[in-house]
Amino acid sequence: MDLFDEKNIKPMLISEMTEPFNDPDWIYELKLDGIRCIAYLDKDTELRNKRNDRLLPKVPELSNIHQFAKERCILDGELVILRNGVPDFFELQKRALTTNQFKLQLSSENYPACFVAYDILYSKNTRLTDLPLQERKDILTNTITENPKLAISRYIREKGIELFSVAKSQHLEGVVAKKLSSKYYFDKRTKDWIKFKYLADQDFVVCGYIAKEKGVTSIVLGQYQGSDLIYKGHVTFGVKYGELRKLETIDHSPFPVTPPGNENAVWLKPELVCVVQYMPNEKGSLRQPVLKGFRDDKKPIDCQVSDKI
Repeated sequence: MDLFDEKNIKPMLISEMTEPFNDPDWIYELKLDGIRCIAYLDKDTELRNKRNDRLLPKVPELSNIHQFAKERCILDGELVILRNGVPDFFELQKRALTTNQFKLQLSSENYPACFVAYDILYSKNTRLTDLPLQERKDILTNTITENPKLAISRYIREKGIELFSVAKSQHLEGVVAKKLSSKYYFDKRTKDWIKFKYLADQDFVVCGYIAKEKGVTSIVLGQYQGSDLIYKGHVTFGVKYGELRKLETIDHSPFPVTPPGNENAVWLKPELVCVVQYMPNEKGSLRQPVLKGFRDDKKPIDCQVSDKI
């Protein structure tokens, strides 16, 4: 079946490094704090996330962006919502998780989303994934007419260290480096695309919570090691925990052994994924963790233990 008609693309994955670098054979883009998205543009618009779920119902304001594509095409990019000129992941995740149509409409009017394209995988009924990145970038520029709803990611050549310094000074998420000769591999992680981030983040399974003083809630975090759920610590949620109350409670710890200090936790069925941001360190701990939000585009079992904390 044609790649466009099949609509089942799993986007190329990105490796991670701690230190930026300069190289004339690479380009560098700001890492946007949004939701990875594949856009199918033809006579209408279809947006899918990494799990191939439809996203357009969550961002109805983008239903006409196909009008700004000169050809039938497939784009890889990021859904973002800007507040004060900076991507706001939490606002986007609130939108992704709500089913209230009134709230969706209100959010789309007050904080409209934008699709930022950084690659083109298909155009004029032709698959482009075997072309080098620079050629795909040129085709992307000639295919899309930019506007407030559909933008093209800007990049610079060679100066990755300098761009990372700018990103860090502006408290942006980081930089993605891509080799100019790189092809596009579906659902593959290679050394041709590398991210380096000012603040690290990881996905965790919400396993329970502990109500503390003044309404503050501490979320119990876990990750899987194979099929076993491993305790990974806590993150403070603040005063609102409506999302947690929607989850099914269970009468026992989801871990093989209840972690010390969690005897008073309300245990939850491990079905919700959250994103936690923290300062990278060598001790394998969550240093200064901050809850970024919840996500529905990743399965709990895919939150596997990493050595990168």
